[in-house]
Amino acid sequence: MIIRIEPDMEKAKSIFRMTSERQEFIRTLELTELSATVIAENYYEIFKELGTIILLVEGLKATGDYSHREIIEYLEKINLLNSQEALIGQDLRVKRNYSSYEGKPISKSYLIEKKPQIEAIIQKLKKACEKRLKIR
Repeated sequence: MIIRIEPDMEKAKSIFRMTSERQEFIRTLELTELSATVIAENYYEIFKELGTIILLVEGLKATGDYSHREIIEYLEKINLLNSQEALIGQDLRVKRNYSSYEGKPISKSYLIEKKPQIEAIIQKLKKACEKRLKIR
């Protein structure tokens, strides 16, 4: 469920800094079968955190069992993501949930296939966040 809150620019800026740190961390890792799950989970966290920033700036917060799914749906609803980008985000969310909650690894081949699209979406969301946060 998405609820109304007070906009929180400082929290949003702090989360934005964390997304940059996560991206730097990912760049230090070589993509192998062993590292693929960690890399994919971090890509997902960046994706989710950027969506959280958009909501925070707009005075909104996703809460409850389906909050992460609703963040992605909201980004599509406000046309920050097209339907294909939203599908990729949802797919990454599901993969991350299987790895985090059921111990199922994410394959290197999945990331090889999806990495360019995931990184492009992340860049798109980062630009939207920078604009809202008045960064750069």
